[in-house]
Amino acid sequence: MTEAPTPAPAPTPTPASTFDTSAFRDPALAHKLIGRIRELAADLAATERFGGRPVKLMEVCGTHTMAIAKAGLRSVMPDTIILSSGPGCPVCVTANPDIDYAIALAGQPGVILTTFGDMIKVPGSYTSLARAKSEGADVRVVYSPLDALALAAENPEKLVVFVSVGFETTTPIIAASIKRAAEQELENFCVLPANKTVPEALRALAGDPEVGIDALILPGHVSTIIGTAPYEFLAREFDVPGVITGFEPVDVLLGIEEILRNLLEVAGGGAARIGIAYERAVKAAGNPVAVQMMNEVFEPCDVAWRGLGVIPGTGLALREDFARYDALARIPIEAPASRETPGCQCGQVLRGVIAPPECKLFGRACVPEHPIGPCMVSSEGSCAAFYRYREVN
Repeated sequence: MTEAPTPAPAPTPTPASTFDTSAFRDPALAHKLIGRIRELAADLAATERFGGRPVKLMEVCGTHTMAIAKAGLRSVMPDTIILSSGPGCPVCVTANPDIDYAIALAGQPGVILTTFGDMIKVPGSYTSLARAKSEGADVRVVYSPLDALALAAENPEKLVVFVSVGFETTTPIIAASIKRAAEQELENFCVLPANKTVPEALRALAGDPEVGIDALILPGHVSTIIGTAPYEFLAREFDVPGVITGFEPVDVLLGIEEILRNLLEVAGGGAARIGIAYERAVKAAGNPVAVQMMNEVFEPCDVAWRGLGVIPGTGLALREDFARYDALARIPIEAPASRETPGCQCGQVLRGVIAPPECKLFGRACVPEHPIGPCMVSSEGSCAAFYRYREVN
């Protein structure tokens, strides 16, 4: 068994200011890191634990998905390192029943349905919000749930519904919007809750032998809210290291280097760790104020993820004190029976079981101009990323 080498100090970029990220795009530094990654990959290949098979690293953040594709990082990885995309896009993991309910709500009289832009084109079981809008439904794109709140104040005769999709990154502002509606006694505002939390979904992935994760590139935005503690079980229970990274090429490469060093330690009998390679934005404790806001308004519930099925405790339902702001409590409707689009393999892509180009529809029937599945629709979808930057990957 190859003994893990003593870790060398990672190069630390020194931006000119807190907001200057140019150092994290430095080609010379990126090339040095790529060289180190190749050396570490060779060392891993010589170990008993990892020799004879590729090492699979999965990112679970849509912004990482786009950043990795745009920078062409897959093309510079050694053959023994696989960068796989997981369920990091909240639009993509929204299951068809939730989309079908949103479309059904949009068709109700007196309703203004608001949503983030990516949700408009996502196909449900039979149609999309874009088509519903073209057929006369009042569907509007907003940039924040606060915009929907303002619409409710401007249109007291209408019920304004916000389709609440997102991970821990956006949930606190959605919670704040609901609290503000309550404070202002704005009763014509409500949400269709379809928010999800990330950590327990990672448990489902780490425990799935078909997925075969060796380590995780952990999400930067989500981690600014929740910190590192919710991921510790990955190292403790599954021996899977994880590193939180930023979104510039050097950020991602620093994270990969740290992961490979830890995997060498694991191969030598050491312990897996959860680390931070994005310290300029992420603290180990996260943002306790944002977490408190989220927990005050929402409580965990079971929810279906596209491709992963129902994962207990990863959904967010409105607590009793705010239940009147649940759109389905205000307008109890039945959506049509849900179904999956024939041939679409978004579910397998989201689990990292196949790469986007392995889907039979990718780049043929399914392209950004005529998307069949949500992974090609969303700006953070892995299929969209692979297609847009296919020439550098």
